[in-house]
Amino acid sequence: MRRATRLANRIERTVTGPMWHGPALLDVLTGVTCTQALARPLPAAHTIWAIVLHVTAWCEIARQRIRGEATGDPPQEQDWPPVPDAAAGASVHAASGLPAQWERAVERLAASHRLLAADTRLLDDEKLDALVNGLDYTVGVMLDGIVEHGAYHGGQIALLRKS
Repeated sequence: MRRATRLANRIERTVTGPMWHGPALLDVLTGVTCTQALARPLPAAHTIWAIVLHVTAWCEIARQRIRGEATGDPPQEQDWPPVPDAAAGASVHAASGLPAQWERAVERLAASHRLLAADTRLLDDEKLDALVNGLDYTVGVMLDGIVEHGAYHGGQIALLRKS
């Protein structure tokens, strides 16, 4: 199997599974409500919703970097996109359309990984071994990092669900 195909499969499995270490991102997000996604059980920690947007953002940044469109570190608002205000109660959430926004955020997480995997399948070894434009690591290392990033934050989400 080609390197690019193996990487693409791992990127997809980060979201859909199976993962060797435990649940994939969609597994750990199954059943998470909008209210839970906005909750802050640990005051200094990000919310589940914020983590989902962050993981999605980095998948999209990786796609931009593969195409040579993004270099350097993203601005804070791209790295950690803003989430809806959690101050409103659950009944306000339902009336505000936040549950649908939450569903779209999870769908976008899955879609971003599918699209990155599709782009990855098109790469040859030379492109995987090339440095990311303006950075000091290769495209292959960046794509491995996307998998590691998803697994790391999936663990955070699992812990937040238990808090």
